[in-house]
Formats: sequence, structure tokens, C-alpha cells
Amino acid sequence: MEHVIRAVRADEWPLVKELRLAALRDPAAPVAFLETYEQGAARSDEFWQDRALGASGTGSGDARQFVAVAPDGRWDGGVTVLIERPDVEVRFGETVSVHQAHVVGVFVRPGARGAGLAEELFRAGTDWARSLAEPRIERVRLYVHEGNARAAAFYRRIGFVATGCSVPVPGDPSARELEYAVERVPSG
Repeated sequence: MEHVIRAVRADEWPLVKELRLAALRDPAAPVAFLETYEQGAARSDEFWQDRALGASGTGSGDARQFVAVAPDGRWDGGVTVLIERPDVEVRFGETVSVHQAHVVGVFVRPGARGAGLAEELFRAGTDWARSLAEPRIERVRLYVHEGNARAAAFYRRIGFVATGCSVPVPGDPSARELEYAVERVPSG
């Protein structure tokens, strides 16, 4: 199946909402996302409109959501990349000392898994982040729940390395989210 990997548009908020709710219904959701299906479903249309705008090319430029669009128009997966700066409050995780990208919201529908969509989504997101002239991104990071071995194995396979840093899972201080990162290789 041929998919087009592209950034979301602000007017696609109903599809942004549908994909997120599908992700929150996935059996891995309790260890993959920091929100429940019930919390996501209760959010207002205005929330989803703001979320789509912020993650689109017409947003602030601090976030971009990429989706895998099937030939029939169905969104089979997505990933969001947040730009983090040392002088801005971090949304999740440890404070940062360099300009970096933070990958969140990774999801591929079960029927589309195993076709390389996750890799393509990561490539689109990290290519976008690294293409920014300002700020110049020095590393890409993400967090994975300590109990999500499948996701951790995927991140290692595509080049992410455990940094040794971790943070408590909100609402469950006995569980940890482990940081993985890829350092930027200086160009030319």
C-alpha cells in the first residue's frame, strides 16, 4: 500500500481528533500515551482545532504533526515533533540545554504496522526539525514507558540510544518514562 507522508493542515482537525482517539483505543495506549481515551474524547472541538493549527505549517513553528495518508484518504499513522529551546519551559521531561526536537504521539494503526510507516513518519518529522534554520536542532529525543519494550526496541533499531535519564510517569510515580535520543551529526 502506498502512503503519502505529509504535515497536517489546520482545517484537518476532525482527522487529527479521529487519529488520536484511535491511538488512545489501542491496547498499548496505557503505556504509550499520557492520556486516556475518555480524556481525549471529552476535549472540545476548539481544543482539536487549536491542536491541528499548532501542528500545521500555519502554526507557530514549534510543532509539526506528520501523518501517513493511505490512497483511500485514511490516516494510518502519525507522529508529532515539538521544538524545545533552553529558554522555554519544557512540556514534558527534563529541561534542555540545547535546541532540540521532541518526538511524541507516535502511532500506526494495527492493520498498517510492519510496512515501514513508523520509520517514514520519523524520517519526515526529524528531517523537518533538522531543516529549521532557527533554531538549529542539535538533538532529537523522545520518552518511552519502561514497560513498552516493543516501542523501545523500535527506537533503538532506528538509531535512538537510551540516555540514562528518566522521569516519573504523571499519575504513577512508581513507573518511569525513559529518555532516548539521537545527537545531531555536525554537517560539513
